[in-house]
Amino acid sequence: MSAALDLVVVGAGPGESPQPRWLPRRGSGSACWTTIPRREARSGEVSALKPRANIPRQNVSQLDGRLTASRCEVRSGWQVVDAPAPGRLRLECGIESCDLRFERLIVATGARERFLPFPGWTLPGAMGAGGLQALVKGGLDPRGKRVIVAGSGPLLLAVAAGLARAGATIAGIYEQASMAQVAGFGVHTLLTQPGKIAEGADYRLKTLSTPYRLGWWVSRAEGRGRVEQVTVTDGRTVRTLACDWLACGFGLVPNLELPRLLGCRILDGSVEVDSLQQSSVPGVACVGELTGIGGLDKALAEGEIAGSAAAGLDSEASSAQRRLRPLRSFGLRMERAFALRPELAALPAADTVVCRCEDVVHGALQRCASAREAKLHTRCGMGACQGRICVQRPSFSTDGGNRASGRRFFRPESPRWLPRRNRKSLSKSPDPFHQPCGSASAKKISKAAHERWFSRSDRSIVRELFPAVISP
Repeated sequence: MSAALDLVVVGAGPGESPQPRWLPRRGSGSACWTTIPRREARSGEVSALKPRANIPRQNVSQLDGRLTASRCEVRSGWQVVDAPAPGRLRLECGIESCDLRFERLIVATGARERFLPFPGWTLPGAMGAGGLQALVKGGLDPRGKRVIVAGSGPLLLAVAAGLARAGATIAGIYEQASMAQVAGFGVHTLLTQPGKIAEGADYRLKTLSTPYRLGWWVSRAEGRGRVEQVTVTDGRTVRTLACDWLACGFGLVPNLELPRLLGCRILDGSVEVDSLQQSSVPGVACVGELTGIGGLDKALAEGEIAGSAAAGLDSEASSAQRRLRPLRSFGLRMERAFALRPELAALPAADTVVCRCEDVVHGALQRCASAREAKLHTRCGMGACQGRICVQRPSFSTDGGNRASGRRFFRPESPRWLPRRNRKSLSKSPDPFHQPCGSASAKKISKAAHERWFSRSDRSIVRELFPAVISP
């Protein structure tokens, strides 16, 4: 099945919400909304942490009414799996698939939590801060549970306040950023965004009886079969606290997989866009956390700008552009204030599981210089999450593993991505990866040449990935 559309919106966060107001005014087009398959409701991975009524500050029913009145087709649960040609997307939903041709595309895939490994982080009861809040909003009963909230970012206070309101006992809030960093950020925000300071103060008032420690982080979680106690430190003092749940998250990471697949230019871990949210790829706009972590208001403003540009109403984006400037500045200050300290990269022990999908421990990664080399030698990042969790290690990457994504894994590549020590022998031998998978020349590769090209660990992986190319 295939379809041709004027506008396609991929995503499910607040960045897409303002766009229906522009679609009916374009007059001649239709649009398809495709949402990520992780949630049935129309809410993004992070925006789902708030009630849907709070996502658009405007009248939600009015926006939905405009969407219903327009010629928009809403498809929930679909996932983009490929971009086979410019102006074309391939989508899947279960056993169904379809191709969409578009004139304009707006990508609003949002962000996810950043997790960092430490001893005990895979124990039952250890969860992401936003993940635990989402579970509670979905019906998990926290009453009577002792919870430690730790990590980094303004989300920690919001999570602690929500859990306390639901009946949990918050044993402590531990922020890894220093007092000086957070204080400087607070003073500047008070002068430029007083509403956000008021919101943060409200969260703190709801957890006033809970200790809030700055410059502290979790170093270990322990327990028999589940989390029973957590060790926290400030680098000088170490404390061990009893708890039932640990909510630990280190900020947010943009979901850059689709922009990278489309070929959008990435700068410092976010998509580079112009004043109308257009990326380096013609006809493709990116909004929300893809252009930098900045929160709800920034996503709404960028969605309005991209929507007006898609409708051919560039002049009507000026008011949103004026609102956007201070919001982007706020996001940059927040990123600097809550930057991860280098001590966090040294938390995993040799036996700490880093890749939960493939059970790869930290010690096995010590000889790997990059995420790509780790995939080749240990299968780290080759499981169900495709490196979205494990490749967030600070020693590998700060963009949540997105540097290693965007390549179609079923298309053989040149051996330039193989370990450096294997490249000398490659220069003396023909390159099997430049041959079609089913060609006769590829099948005639001798076992002796095979031995020269790859070490033992390389051969097992290449044989698994390209059985038609490499003879046993």
